[in-house]
Amino acid sequence: MSSLPRKKPKAKAAPLVRVAIIGTGGMANQHAKRYKEIPGCQLVACVDVSRERAEKFAADYGIPAVFESVDALLDGALFDAVSIVTPDGFHAAQSIQCLKAGKHVLCEKPLALSHADAKKMVAAAKKAGVINMVNLSYRDWPALQAVASVVQAGAIGEVRHVEANYLQSWLASKIWGDWRTTPAWLWRLSSKHGSRGVLGDVGVHIVDFATFPAGPIKSLYCKLKTFPKAPGNRIGEYVLDANDSAVMTVEFANGALGTIHTTRWSGGHANRLFLKISGTLGTVEIDSERSTTSYKFCAGQDLDKAQWITVDVDPTPNNYTRFITSIQTGVQDQPDFARGATIQKVLDACITSDTKGLPVKI
Repeated sequence: MSSLPRKKPKAKAAPLVRVAIIGTGGMANQHAKRYKEIPGCQLVACVDVSRERAEKFAADYGIPAVFESVDALLDGALFDAVSIVTPDGFHAAQSIQCLKAGKHVLCEKPLALSHADAKKMVAAAKKAGVINMVNLSYRDWPALQAVASVVQAGAIGEVRHVEANYLQSWLASKIWGDWRTTPAWLWRLSSKHGSRGVLGDVGVHIVDFATFPAGPIKSLYCKLKTFPKAPGNRIGEYVLDANDSAVMTVEFANGALGTIHTTRWSGGHANRLFLKISGTLGTVEIDSERSTTSYKFCAGQDLDKAQWITVDVDPTPNNYTRFITSIQTGVQDQPDFARGATIQKVLDACITSDTKGLPVKI
């Protein structure tokens, strides 16, 4: 007697994840666009102190509910997760408030304004038992993910030297518009408005970009500088006192030496990240102005000839997809709050080093 073929069970659909976006300024548009690309993700609410701005944002992305505070959001909406896209000074308090309410949190970088606050966020996330991530957005680049795997697999041997820089030009040019007349840029130059300058804004990225493949930093010496930009270094309500350039000399835990630097004064570079890691068996290099989906590699027989090959790599999930997938599976992905706190510890050490004029152990 023959038996009928068994039907394959239908794949279980991933649970719907309802997301609210807190802060509807420039970067929030990226969050909204990426979430709308993810199956099983639904934008249900947005928050901004400016209702007019929030309502326009909601209309642009088909978001049904608008609120003017996190309190109102928590009281008035059904949602599972938040993206926090507010200025840096609000990250810690808003993240902890949402974590205590049991919400999963993706927070923009830097995680906080200090390592002490970042540690509180890590503790709150651990206590809540929810997914937590910091949006170190260059983790989205396939080249960085591939280079991290190459270095950590030992393909370049023992790491000896690291060069990393992040160059922008918007203080020297109008590549992204005139910063002198745009609050979205001016707040990034003012400590009163919650900015830690180029160090906190993009230094956080280049520190992660370098240490994700090369490993943790053991000690550093840092020099920060704020250059004059307006009469009295002030434009309207904005006192332009946050640092414009940061240069670090670092020693890694594995013994390698390196330089990490960043500035907003590098004309000709709209937004360039560069990384070169040299080891006993070879060197790898990423230059974002060349490609974010390939890297250069010199090793093996090519090493003695100083010849390079270009390695193309496959796409990798972006942070938004990693975040939603983590919520759906219950498996925490990277970069999490603990990673954000580690980077913040380095940034705090940079400020201490600059203030004291001395090297600082991490």
